[in-house]
Amino acid sequence: MTTIAFVVGEPSGDRIGADLMRALRVRTGEDIAFVGLGGEAMQAEGLDSLFDIHELSIIGIGAIVARLPQLVRRLLQTSDFIVKARPDALVIIDSPTFSHRVARRVRARLPELPIANYIPPTIWAWRENRAGKMRAYVDHAICALPFEPATMQEFGGPPATYVGHPLMSDPALERIIERVEAPGADRRAKQPPTLLLLPGSRRGEIVRLIDDFGETLQRLGRRVPGLKSVLPTLERHAPMVREKVSRWEIQPRVVTGEDAKWAAFASADAALAASGTVSLELALADIPMALTYRLDPVGYRFRHLITAWTAALPNFIAGHPLVPEHFHEIIRPELLARRLERLLTETPERHAQLAGFAQIRDRMAIDRAPGDSAAAIVLDLISRRT
Repeated sequence: MTTIAFVVGEPSGDRIGADLMRALRVRTGEDIAFVGLGGEAMQAEGLDSLFDIHELSIIGIGAIVARLPQLVRRLLQTSDFIVKARPDALVIIDSPTFSHRVARRVRARLPELPIANYIPPTIWAWRENRAGKMRAYVDHAICALPFEPATMQEFGGPPATYVGHPLMSDPALERIIERVEAPGADRRAKQPPTLLLLPGSRRGEIVRLIDDFGETLQRLGRRVPGLKSVLPTLERHAPMVREKVSRWEIQPRVVTGEDAKWAAFASADAALAASGTVSLELALADIPMALTYRLDPVGYRFRHLITAWTAALPNFIAGHPLVPEHFHEIIRPELLARRLERLLTETPERHAQLAGFAQIRDRMAIDRAPGDSAAAIVLDLISRRT
């Protein structure tokens, strides 16, 4: 029986891992076992996770430093477990601060073990020297963004393949894409329009941005009569979010759950969002946007390490500054309100983003599901060893 170990530290990576597990099971005819570290989705597919991955779901240098002893203990535990299990391959997914350290330790003790990195580090955004270092412990990088293989090659990283972003096979998003790409689709903003508010998926992100979002919404509401707004959030953040927005003069409708989130996307005319993967979701769903972000205080002191010309995934894929970005001192509610007003009406700014989003969807198009392509790569690595 083939055994594959996983190291996954984020809910987003958990979904990707579960998709890969299903594809591996199909390709091997069920004759496969999974071990290691994963979340609820992977556990539903048969993985008995070493511990709750929410312990690793942290962001920012400050948060990492504060929890360093705990992370080191989990690092040693995970590495030792994989070495003892002696799997046929190791797949690390995202979470490079943790997963790559595990991979390095495992490679040192099991030098012949094939290691694949699904969702490699964002070397295109900062610390491009990580690409060359990866060659010592990663045999193949499985990429979700179309420009990543060329970037990996440019900076001396391991072989890399674009398999498509998991979002491209999300049924809810697929339905939205089909609607916006249908012949004769009406891409005009509704009147009165609906603004989507997305202040982040982590508590720290939300706390740092939500007051700015509230002030922006109040100012925008005075400029756009009848403006509607909706704020999707995770269930665990909903009490805090609802308490915050209850103080606002204009209050958004707060919703939770995946169905409610995609329903909000389907009804939105523009969005104000925290910079991150959600920006790609918005682009694929044809929703014009303005992006914001505030680093935690410790991370802000290391901002000089960021060398990328943009932090927005739609901009990277388009190859030009398609969507506007507002960070720290440039998060000014009056500026954001005026920019969003332009995106909520039929203006050159709105039309330019919509044209760019169509190009992004074309560049990200794939012939088969990402999980199936990724499974083929992992199994090929195993076959080369045997």
